[in-house]
Amino acid sequence: MIPAHTLDQLNALRLHGMLAALNDQATSSAAAALGFDERVSLLVQREIDWRDDKRVNRLLKAARLKVASACIEDIIWRDSRNLDRHLISALAGCDWVRHARPILVTGATGTGKTWLSCALARQAARCGFSVLYARTNRLLQELHVAHGEGIFSRRLAQLARIDVLLLDDFAGAPIEPGERSDLLELLDDRVGTKATLITSQLAVNLWHGWLNDPTVADAILDRIVHGSHRIALKGPSLRKSGEQDQ
Repeated sequence: MIPAHTLDQLNALRLHGMLAALNDQATSSAAAALGFDERVSLLVQREIDWRDDKRVNRLLKAARLKVASACIEDIIWRDSRNLDRHLISALAGCDWVRHARPILVTGATGTGKTWLSCALARQAARCGFSVLYARTNRLLQELHVAHGEGIFSRRLAQLARIDVLLLDDFAGAPIEPGERSDLLELLDDRVGTKATLITSQLAVNLWHGWLNDPTVADAILDRIVHGSHRIALKGPSLRKSGEQDQ
């Protein structure tokens, strides 16, 4: 029997994974047959697993993904979707995050852009990276308000620290001159240091026209197109077929 004082000490030290494992071992005949070193090893591993799970759950909560349940394992691999299995498999390893490479996901409504992007972002959180989902126009509006409140620089610095910023529905609404400048500053802080994941109904070659300012457009596109991974989804709408946008 494990002394109650010992259990209280483990709880006070916040070794919750180890505490749960110790309680399991106390009622397991299989654990009783193990040697001291093996039992200690299991306790330590349980604590590590518990902390990893807690960290991932915290990262996913902070990410505020639009499709929180999206995950790489549930992707629909229909040929008509134009999905490259080798590319998605490589992206699942999250080297694109480590090397701060953008991912650009384009396609018509219902082809699963947001779902796939959320799945990639969720995978990044699983690998221990911080993630944030935002609709592009709403984030630009938020930055506009931040100017008026005098907190623009602080908010920009907060966004610059996020490992993966998912900008959904990029080029989905007209953009104002001030928003163009804010977008450039946002992306300039991330180039070469943090990863950006962008979804858009517009093909990448139409983004320059959407930005409607040759100089700023060149600067913005240079920061997100160069060295990016591109996924151009095709095929009929998954919504119309009764399937989720996977």
